[in-house]
Amino acid sequence: MLKTLRYQYLSILWAIFVVIICEMPSSDISPDSFTFFEGFDKLAHTGFFFVLTVLLFHGKIKEQGSYNYRALTILKILLITLFLGAAIEVLQYSVFTYRSAEWWDLFSDMIGVGMGIFGYIFLHRNHANEK
Repeated sequence: MLKTLRYQYLSILWAIFVVIICEMPSSDISPDSFTFFEGFDKLAHTGFFFVLTVLLFHGKIKEQGSYNYRALTILKILLITLFLGAAIEVLQYSVFTYRSAEWWDLFSDMIGVGMGIFGYIFLHRNHANEK
């Protein structure tokens, strides 16, 4: 367990950053002088969770010392990120009521996770073909 946490320190720090950013009041995130386009929130969720997924895979690759493809690893990462995304939305709904909890945010989170998983599978396949 401690070995796993040692290799996942970047993903843990990123997850903490994502939770803090997602729970901040939106007035603190975007100053009045700079306006974001409609849907920027969904794009941000997708990007945050894409980076989180990549960092989780990076930690797992460093831990095992290879690019071994395991469906269980993908399932674990999918469940961890789903839980984190759902927890953020539940916190926005019940605790941080100045933020809006939306199903589309969770959907955007999972799109980012899917992109990260696809990237891992695609790069793993290319790496395995080189050997």
